[in-house]
Amino acid sequence: MKMKSYILLFFASYSLSVFSQEMQEGYTYLETGEYLQAELFFESILEGYPDNKTARLCYGRAIGLNGKTEDAKTLFTDLLADYPSDFEVKLNYGESLLWNSNFLKAKAYFKGLVEEDPKSFPALLSYANTLSNLKEYEGALLYVNKALAVLPGNPNALNSKKYMYLGYAYQKQQAQQYDKAEALLKENLSLFNNDKGTLLNLANLYLIANRLDDAKATYELLAENLDSKVAALNGLALVSHLKGKNKEALIISQKAYDSLPILKNTSDIKQTQERYIQALIWNKKYNQSEELIDALLKEHPNKNWILALQATLNIYKSNFKNSLKDYNRVLENDSTSFDGNLGKANALKALGHYDDAYKSAENTLTFYDNQKDALNFIKNLNTTFTPFYEIKASYTFDNGDNKAFAINNIVEIPFSTKFKVLGSFNYRTTDNNVTDNNAASYDVNGGMSYQILPNATLKGTAGIISVDSKNNKYNQLLANLSLNIKPFKLQTLDLNYNREIQNFNAELLDREIVMNNFFVNYNLSTNFKLGLFTQYYFTSQNDDNIRNLFFTSLYYNLLSKPILKVGLNYQYITFKNQVPTIYFSPEKFNAGEIFVNLIKDEVIAKPKEWFYELTVAFGLQYIEDYDSQSTYRLHGKVGYKFSDRCLVNLYGTNSNIASATAAGFTFVETGLRFKWFLFNKPIFRK
Repeated sequence: MKMKSYILLFFASYSLSVFSQEMQEGYTYLETGEYLQAELFFESILEGYPDNKTARLCYGRAIGLNGKTEDAKTLFTDLLADYPSDFEVKLNYGESLLWNSNFLKAKAYFKGLVEEDPKSFPALLSYANTLSNLKEYEGALLYVNKALAVLPGNPNALNSKKYMYLGYAYQKQQAQQYDKAEALLKENLSLFNNDKGTLLNLANLYLIANRLDDAKATYELLAENLDSKVAALNGLALVSHLKGKNKEALIISQKAYDSLPILKNTSDIKQTQERYIQALIWNKKYNQSEELIDALLKEHPNKNWILALQATLNIYKSNFKNSLKDYNRVLENDSTSFDGNLGKANALKALGHYDDAYKSAENTLTFYDNQKDALNFIKNLNTTFTPFYEIKASYTFDNGDNKAFAINNIVEIPFSTKFKVLGSFNYRTTDNNVTDNNAASYDVNGGMSYQILPNATLKGTAGIISVDSKNNKYNQLLANLSLNIKPFKLQTLDLNYNREIQNFNAELLDREIVMNNFFVNYNLSTNFKLGLFTQYYFTSQNDDNIRNLFFTSLYYNLLSKPILKVGLNYQYITFKNQVPTIYFSPEKFNAGEIFVNLIKDEVIAKPKEWFYELTVAFGLQYIEDYDSQSTYRLHGKVGYKFSDRCLVNLYGTNSNIASATAAGFTFVETGLRFKWFLFNKPIFRK
């Protein structure tokens, strides 16, 4: 009997050994990630041994890792019912919760397993990964370190730890806690020396924080590694663009683009093609970029990243309607697309659909919480519709011994994206010690502006000016009516009527000269840096005089950041009656000049940044049939933006062009301007 028992035990042990050897093939499939083969293998094993625990576990892992997560969860639930105290079964059941994204349930479950066996490496690592999925990164790092204490150097745990640091840093970045995000990424680099993913995240953080020199240094470090050189070049091209060095950006991008034939990583290929086309667009090489986009669309129809490039090209070419169509196609493919949602917001803003632009930007934030570009877009749009107060004090003098001091106050209160109320109060004194003449005036104006169509805005103000001069005291009606139209892309047209009093000096105020100005402004921009501005005035005065004025300016944009343009101006003026003893009124006046204009606009200046403008012009003027006279015109402005709500600037102008003042004198004007936004955002937005 005893001998029979030994024989049975021998055959049982032999069978288990053979069975284990038979399943080794399936274990190999699982270890090498061939989950479909593993699924088929263990399915066949279970046909012969349906109750085998190991085969059931392995089959459950195979189908779970092959995407059949619900089936795997059901299988492990059944196993847990059969083996309620088996720790390995418990671990696999917990992992099935992770596969099905039941993170809250998994958190409580793995916490229990860790308490049951504090030294279980799989339990500790799974609990850490669960916390990481819940973005509870401090706890995740605590438990992954505990797992590494059990199995030091385990590659799976180290890999998890690296991505926990990346996730934690991204969380801090989204909260705009850039210093903390930087510290986490640098700590990650201390553990994983020169890790490509960490360096790319660090460079991106520096870009977002506008630390462009740090971003450049990080990309240069990446470029030292051959595997990451192309990604580094693409990043360096972007840094150059953000610094306003678009030619340099194209040169760098060209280096990466030239390496396309030897690139194997599809992500690098895509990013390099994308950056190169962007660099062409930044440099206004629109035909070349369009050819490349068309070729890519033929090869990869309806791919979002290519459609986004086409939309960007249309934005730069001011084809905003086509750009909107492109972004709508992107969103049809993927409603969560960042480029699609925020790009659409920009296109809508350019088309004058401001309410829809707000909606699209806010939709971006539903998918990308606290995203900086979307927040900045909304902040900039808010500035357009936030009530503000502006005051300007100026002092003017000329070589005719006229002096003037003026204070101008402006208030603008938008009640919606379409409607705003306008108001102003202005005070001016002027005197002449030689003629012993002086006058004072103040005027009050009120009105409104209304966007009647996305491309048309009507604006009107009316008011009263009260004048008290040496020989006269009177009130007069003031009026201003304008219609701003954008008839076609890159074009604006202003139709204006303005009723004003000739107020340059005391003598003119004394004469109560009312001017009714009818004028048209037309501006044409192009995609090849040329621009044209043209203006025509017809003025009817109550002294029975009529003025015609024509002005045109042809200019060329040399730079976009800061704006630098050079050009030619021409001006022609004629008056019906010549009254030179009263005001400058030639029968014919011609003037031409060459000018250079340098601008860093206050709109693009960031808080705690300076902004400026400088114009220098020289030319000739011809009054009647007299010989030509040389002319000059100098204008400068420098200001400081204290915050998003407050700025101040000084300015000065000096010109000897006869048409620059009503009296035909050389004059100088200096002034101080202060602008304050009354609230943090528009009053009509919650």
